[in-house]
Parts: sequence; structure tokens; C-alpha cells
Amino acid sequence: MLTTITPSVISGTLQAPASKSSMQRACAAALISEGETVIKNPGYSNDDKAALEVIRGLGAEIVRLEDGSLKINSNGVKPGRAEVNCGESGLGLRMFAPIIALSGQTITVNGEGSLLSRPMDFFDAIFPQLGIRVISNKGKLPLQIQGPLQPRSLEIDGSLSSQFLTGLLFSFAAAGAKDVSIRVNNLKSKPYIDLTLQVMDHFGWKVENRNYEEFYFPGGNTGQSLTRYTVEGDWSGGAFLLVAGAVAGRITVRGLDIHSTQADKAILQALRDCGADMIITDEEIEIGPGAGALKAFSFDATDCPDLFPPLVALASFCTGTTVISGVGRLTHKESNRALTLQEEFGKMGVSIDLQGDRMLIKGGEGVRGATVHSRHDHRIAMACAVAGLRAGGDVVIEEAEAINKSYPDFYEHLQKLGAAVSSREVIGNVL
Repeated sequence: MLTTITPSVISGTLQAPASKSSMQRACAAALISEGETVIKNPGYSNDDKAALEVIRGLGAEIVRLEDGSLKINSNGVKPGRAEVNCGESGLGLRMFAPIIALSGQTITVNGEGSLLSRPMDFFDAIFPQLGIRVISNKGKLPLQIQGPLQPRSLEIDGSLSSQFLTGLLFSFAAAGAKDVSIRVNNLKSKPYIDLTLQVMDHFGWKVENRNYEEFYFPGGNTGQSLTRYTVEGDWSGGAFLLVAGAVAGRITVRGLDIHSTQADKAILQALRDCGADMIITDEEIEIGPGAGALKAFSFDATDCPDLFPPLVALASFCTGTTVISGVGRLTHKESNRALTLQEEFGKMGVSIDLQGDRMLIKGGEGVRGATVHSRHDHRIAMACAVAGLRAGGDVVIEEAEAINKSYPDFYEHLQKLGAAVSSREVIGNVL
């Protein structure tokens, strides 16, 4: 799909999309919590749909209620299929693989698109320590897993992704771990673990967080037989809306919990630092460009690497050189986001320099119209679209449907704010 963004002034009010980080964790918790779960405000991105299909394949019964909520009945992990597919969701794969291993059946775990090339050596190293038989494709998908998982104290490396730890926390709790610990070295993205522990606690699963270096299971976990869970608004998708407001007009975004543990809530600090005008309440965030020109800022995105794309879009309109650290976290995303941002924003005349773990964006010199490519990465597509709102000409995004992974309504939401957005289907690969 080709989507064209014509420079526009935006205004109005929007509800933030549902958080796929919250939604996918709720799906996992509902599966391992024997009984009934009702999930309110469920997401329907591709990653959300993949998570629902995984838990359905592992024995959960899912019914959509009249109000749009989902009722999930589960008797624990009781696979009804020999293979499950995580789509393109890195969280889905890393979280569900240990949960799948709660079963003694041999299950093949597969994925699609960029997930097929992302490294999963973690499982080859850790699973045998837990009594799990695993066969991988040289550290990549597909994986063949046979449990049952036997929770034991172990030590893991948390530098690549916190998502592996999320899967172990859920699976250890469900397996009845008692008096065992998971020790973690160099844990990244701690706020995502806060979200995991928050969801687990809501469902009745108890874990002691000992300064993010050790996670202790005291035992006695049984979960709850009846749970209601409301999926949070998504700070990751909401970040693009907030940046759009900061550069292209005054808007109001509702449904973002300012007390959330989501890592990408940190976008607020960058918006403050660059001089955007914000009014923040518990119910909504009103944001606009501010009185003067936006100015360059410094930001550490080590614990929130998904913010790089909206931050680059923001920095493009900030006078001076913005410095964002944490580039090392970008290599194994849907694309190598550091290089992809450099190349695609370069087409729009924005200079990005990569210096080790730092990204330097030279902003305030104008963004020109261009044809760019999403690289099949949802966040790249959204970042280019936001930049297009204030470009010097049309920005045309190839493979623009990549947004369906996390925020399928994104272009429609921009239109509701008054942006000129048009899309058309194409035949074949444009790149």
C-alpha cells in the first residue's frame, strides 16, 4: 500500500489506541490463570491477534462480548495444536515460548516476516537448564519445544531484551515455582518488567522484585479463578500522536495513564525538553508547538528503544542537534532501526549521524517531501507519516500497511485530526 501524507495543520481530540504490551501480557496471564478472564478495551493490532491465536492454540476458549470485551476461559496450557504462530511479534515469541514449555507435548513455534531472522539463541542456552528440550534453526525460528518446564534457580543475561524475562516470570509462576530465583545481569527496559509484574499481580501471581537483579518466587501462587482486566492506552502509539501535536497543530489525546509503568511514557520528558506546550491531567494531554521554535534536546532511550522513531520525527523539527543514546538496542527490531531511520529520514533531507551508542539528528533545517519505505516496520511508517505533516511537500510511504502490526487505525486517526492522508493499493513490491 502507498500512503501519501500532504503537509497539514491538525487539531481535535483522539482516544489513544490500546497498548499491545498490556494486551499481550493480559492474554498470557489469562491463559495460565485457570478460570474466566474478561479483557476490556482489547487491542486488535496484528500482534494482538497473534497473541489471541497463540492462546487459542494452547487451549483457551475466546468469546467476544457485545460490548467488545473478550471473555477467555482457560484450564491452563493444554495445547490443541502441534504448532503455534507468533506472527511478527518479538514479545509474543519471547513471552509465550516458556509458557508453551509448561506442557509436555512437543510444540513447534513459528513466526512471520522479520521475526524469522531475529536471534533466539537465548532459548538454546536457557531451556535445557529447565528440563526443556529445544531444537532451533541455528538460533532462529522455527523452534521445537517439549516440556514440561521445571522451575529452578538460574542466571540470565538481560541486555538483549527484557521480553525473555517476562516469559520466564509468567511460566515460573504458573509452574508453581517455590523458593527459586531468576537472577538477571544488565537488565534493560526495566519499565516493561514493571508492567509484567503489575499484570501478574492483578491476576494473583506473586513475585518479589529484588532491585531488578533477582526475582524471587516464594511459592503458593495459584492465580485467580475470575479476573477482570482493562487494557491500558498505548504510550508507544500515543507517542506518535503527541509528537504530531507538537510539530503540526494543537491536539488533545485521551486514554493515556500518566501513572502507567509503560516505558514509552518517557516521551513526555522529551516533549518538555524541546519546548512543546503541554497541559497534562489524569484524563487527557493537550499538546501544541509552543510559542517559539522547538529546540534540540538530549534523551537516553536505552530503556525505551521504541521511542527512537517518534523522537527522530520530533528532532527533525527542533533547531540544533538532538542527541539520543541507546542505539545498541535497535539492531534486532523489525528492521535495524538505527540504519533505517538514517536512510529513510535522509531521503527527506534530515541528517542523522551514528556515533557508537549515540544518534545525532540535525534538525530545524526543513524536511522535504520524498518517497520513503517503511522497511516493513510499523514505527518507521508512523515516524515518516508524522514528519510528513510538516514537510515541504508530499511524503509517500511505500509498504505503508506495516502500521497494522501495532496501530491499524493510525492513518485514519490522522485524518480525524484534519491531516490530508490518502492511500492506494499497489501490485508487487515497490522497493
